[in-house]
This record gives sequence, C-alpha cells and structure tokens, in this order.
Amino acid sequence: MGLILGIRLARGSGARGARRLAPIAALALSLSFLGCHRIPPIDTSPLDNAGIGYDAVQQLKTLNITTLEIAEIVKAKRGGFSDDSCVEMVRIYRGRKQAFDAGDAIAGLVQAGMGQDTILALGRLNQLGLAAGELQAMRLAGLSDEIIFDVAQHHSAGQPVLSGVSLARLQNLGMRESTLLELVRRSIPDSETPTIVSLRRHGANDQQILKRFAGS
Repeated sequence: MGLILGIRLARGSGARGARRLAPIAALALSLSFLGCHRIPPIDTSPLDNAGIGYDAVQQLKTLNITTLEIAEIVKAKRGGFSDDSCVEMVRIYRGRKQAFDAGDAIAGLVQAGMGQDTILALGRLNQLGLAAGELQAMRLAGLSDEIIFDVAQHHSAGQPVLSGVSLARLQNLGMRESTLLELVRRSIPDSETPTIVSLRRHGANDQQILKRFAGS
C-alpha cells in the first residue's frame, strides 16, 4: 500500500519524484523475491550420523560446506580421521578456494597407518589428489611418514625424486631408512634406481652408495 502511495505521489511530483522512487522500488522488489525464494539450509545430519561432534559440525557450518563436501567429510571421518582433523582439512582447502574432495584419499592413508599430522601436511602441499594413491602404496610398503612427506614435497616443488616403487625396492634390498631418506633429500632421480640396485647387489654398503650419489 505504501509503495502504491509512493508511486502516486511520485507521479504527482514529476520526473524528480520518479528518480527518487526508483531505488526504493528496486529494494522492495528484491526483498519480495528473496521472501518467495528462500534457500533451504544444508542438511548436516550425515555428519551427526557419522559421529562428528556438535562443536565440529558448527565449525564446519561456518565454512559454508556444501552437500558434496559433507559426503567427503563423512568418508574421511568413517575412515578414521578425527573431528578436529576434518575441520582443519576443510579450512586448508578453503584457504586455496577449493572444494574439499579428498575423503577417499584421507581414509586410505589413515587405514594404511599414516599419522593425521602427516596427512594434514600433505593437504597443505595439495598432494591429496592423484598422487595420494602412490603415497598410500608407499605407506603400505612400510616406508615411514617422514620419507613419504619428503617425496611429496619434491613432487609439489617439481623436483626429481626416487619413486615409491623404487624406494620400496631399495628397502627390500636392506638399505636403511636413513639412507633412503637421504637419497630423497638429495633429489636423486628415479632413473638412477638401476645403478643403485646394481651397486647394492655387488656388495656396496649404504655409506658407499651415499658417497656415489652426492646429490644433484
């Protein structure tokens, strides 16, 4: 009724009144549209059903999670990721303006025995995509979190590094973890694996191998 009266008054006062009324009319129409098209709230009940606590759910809501992200968070939680880790990982993805989509990767790494701090660190490196499968295989092969993280750092930086398959092979030849870690940190390319294997099979010990591969 007020809007109709305003229109009549504006007509009576000429073009100047019409110009004053235009913003008011636009606001009224916008509010009317929003009132008729309310966005339904996101259903977070799957988070409750997965055993995520109230406080964590509230924190996740503040991150404006989507329905697809809720499904990914549930996968991570059911795979053994803690409430706090779930929230922190979503924050990491938000910091890159990315949708969280690594539920399966996280569950696989947890079940392979990787520590949650390491998984969060991999998330910060953005290494929970296609590379996560190799990292999981490395953990299942018995390689330590430290070696795996250093390999992921090299991948993230685009630097050469021994592959997970090669590191597992060298480990099976009796090379110490400290030696494998040093080879990784020296950015020894995977193409050198046959040479390292040959040296080992011909009796070279860890120290001799490290001396041969002083770093690139």
